[in-house]
Amino acid sequence: MTTRRDVLKAGAALGAALALPEFAYAQAAATPATAAAPVVFDPKPGAWRNFAVVTTLDVKAPEGKSGPVQAWMPVPAFKADEWFKPAGSTWTTNAVTAELVTDPHYGAQLLHLTWKDGEAAPTAAITSKFATRDRATDLTRPGTAAPLSAADRTRFTAATDLIPTDGIVKATSDKIVAGKTGEVEKVRAIYEWVVDNTYRNAATRGCGVGDVASLLQSGNLGGKCADLNALFVGLVRAQGIPARDIYGLRVAPSKFGYKSLGANTEVVSKAQHCRSEVYLEGFGWVATDPADVRKVVLEEPPGKLAIDDAKVVAARKALFGAWEGNWLAYNDGHDIALPGSNGPKLGFLMYPQAEVAGARLDCLDPDAFKYTIKSSEVTA
Repeated sequence: MTTRRDVLKAGAALGAALALPEFAYAQAAATPATAAAPVVFDPKPGAWRNFAVVTTLDVKAPEGKSGPVQAWMPVPAFKADEWFKPAGSTWTTNAVTAELVTDPHYGAQLLHLTWKDGEAAPTAAITSKFATRDRATDLTRPGTAAPLSAADRTRFTAATDLIPTDGIVKATSDKIVAGKTGEVEKVRAIYEWVVDNTYRNAATRGCGVGDVASLLQSGNLGGKCADLNALFVGLVRAQGIPARDIYGLRVAPSKFGYKSLGANTEVVSKAQHCRSEVYLEGFGWVATDPADVRKVVLEEPPGKLAIDDAKVVAARKALFGAWEGNWLAYNDGHDIALPGSNGPKLGFLMYPQAEVAGARLDCLDPDAFKYTIKSSEVTA
């Protein structure tokens, strides 16, 4: 893959970023609704919130392994004027090269770092700033949303390496939408089918793989967000309706009191989350997240909630058309080739990556890798 590289200079020192105000995580996590209070999960567009996320990388070579070291760190590149605005990234590092690379197909961005041979302690710290807010679409009131370009329509209805749109995916999608008319009705049917027929599997590593055909062929529809939302996207694309996964990171507690749908500490190294969108004529890009409905079922206290529990019902209703703005959007890319690597492409780019002597490290084990991601809200 040919890549376009834009080299940016290192910016503000890490110490200044770390001094940013922190969330009142403990307070947010310690104020659950009373048993008698009605369940509310109703994101609506409102005030913008500003955040800074600091990713600190200290590449730790596996025992007995030595050689050239390089790393790739995702940065927020996704932009949506109504709900997400990236505000740039700066970094400090002892790497000999640090290049901001843009994927030419999806626009996903990553910082590519290389260290001199024999560097004893390869390290980097990148600070990404952004603004976000809640979003919601009233699907009873179509408007005059700008049409998708021909290129975007092709891009977001196409198959990817892990999300085919033919075979078992197409056959399953056709069964789900049989008798349905119009885009909204078809997409809603697929959303409800995914919620009803999948489950969140706590044993799945990270956010899952997102291999949609294998998931359907297995008959065991368990996984995490990158599996379940990819399934939703594939089923929607199989109907010729544009859909996409957006890969990101939870950065703050849920203001609606859902412990399962927020980051409840400042350390968010394992808070990655994939969301999904569909493009509907008259509405534009619409928020959806069936995977988070299944997360509420499994993880919302006291755990293993019934599908008709009030918290599940409220989340299920809201997450077809709305999101809470406590989340960072990195990109909507698939099949990402890491520049300078001879290793396999990534199905998606949501975690820091590194290689030592050409061997890819385990990005799902931040303690061994080693990296730490911290989130702070900028209030001044």
